[in-house]
Amino acid sequence: MAESARGIVSPGELARYVVLDRVAAGLCSSGPDGGAGIAAFVEYYWSVSWSVQEVYEAKVLSHPNVHLVFEPDGPLVYGVDRGLFVRRLTGTGHVLGVRFLPGAFRALHNGPVAELADRRVDATRVFGPGITDVNRAVQATTDPVAMARAAEEFLTPLLPARPDPAAVRAAELVALFTVEPALFRVDEAAAASGLSVRALQRLFAEYVGVSPKWVLRRARLHEVAHRAADTAPVNWPALAADLGYTDQAHLIRDFTAAVGESPARYARSATSHP
Repeated sequence: MAESARGIVSPGELARYVVLDRVAAGLCSSGPDGGAGIAAFVEYYWSVSWSVQEVYEAKVLSHPNVHLVFEPDGPLVYGVDRGLFVRRLTGTGHVLGVRFLPGAFRALHNGPVAELADRRVDATRVFGPGITDVNRAVQATTDPVAMARAAEEFLTPLLPARPDPAAVRAAELVALFTVEPALFRVDEAAAASGLSVRALQRLFAEYVGVSPKWVLRRARLHEVAHRAADTAPVNWPALAADLGYTDQAHLIRDFTAAVGESPARYARSATSHP
């Protein structure tokens, strides 16, 4: 499974029903007054288009990112979904998402990002009524680049010239905890970050929107799903040990609780689709 699909539940099956595109941030050359530009705040844009005969449920093990999504019924801000994100797709449609870097949405939100966890907020409450014009422009085209450009031209003037150093630090720590899921406990993560446990928890609540413990656990679940969706056989006891689980049974319980099926069953389902 490609790294770009990490977090998508059964990406092979999803590809039968939707088209997923990504556009790099930075279509505009720089930020206001020659600032850092939007790429210092936005990780990338993603678009999903679909045409289904029956209801299809797209599922994602979410990452620690806030998203702004331009949808047929209006734009929404999605806080980090700490459970399994499920989107029911019907008929034909498309959406554009703006995936903010971990910590970056704090520049646009008047309060700790943890307030947005597991919530979908009308984007006009954050960005004002002008964002509805952008939503109409996004819905008027299916070109991913054109959609991304409309969003970027709107967002760029709203962002500060430079990201908050604390937000940058939060993004660096999220990357440290997720790129290689070798840290298993919050005290280990705090030691690696050079912060106390409490200071790390405060930083993540303010800027990331979820706890360090959640980020560490989600990184392990992403790795399990990634390995399970690969065509190579998985040595489950060895993987459990590599990811810091006490035993294979603990890995199975953790994954099943998050995804709704065991890793072995998920592997069979994920590898049965082209």
